[in-house]
Amino acid sequence: MTAALTSSQFVFSDGATQTFTAEGRTTYVDRGLSSDGEWSVVADGTFASFWPPTYRATYMVRWIVEAGVPVGVSFTDIRSGVRYNGRYR
Repeated sequence: MTAALTSSQFVFSDGATQTFTAEGRTTYVDRGLSSDGEWSVVADGTFASFWPPTYRATYMVRWIVEAGVPVGVSFTDIRSGVRYNGRYR
């Protein structure tokens, strides 16, 4: 899962981007505003994120595959069930 998250920047349908580092850092940029957080693997296919000062979330991660090729990752918030599709840049 680490390779799936850190291999490229993600672009979401609204134009926001997110980058994950192997060291457990993440940066989300929306309309030019950047926020930094932390992430860690919880289990195979699941990771937790922390956005200071208090926001925490856990996501299930699944590949987005087109014509047999991974083109991104689908992030589903475990609490709310809301899904975000990030495509590799």
